[in-house]
Amino acid sequence: MRTPRWIYFKQIFSSKFQASCTKAKIEDNWGGGYEVGPSVEIRRLKNDRYVVRYTYDE
Repeated sequence: MRTPRWIYFKQIFSSKFQASCTKAKIEDNWGGGYEVGPSVEIRRLKNDRYVVRYTYDE
């Protein structure tokens, strides 16, 4: 099994709420589609900011 390839969203968020809204948008884009949706995560950075990342599987 391969490790997943992660793509980081281009924006850093100051609150977890903002990051979770972006996470929901990414997950909803694949809803009802023909492909399996990505795995989406919210990661906390050292300076108490948040970033959203999702998998890229070929």
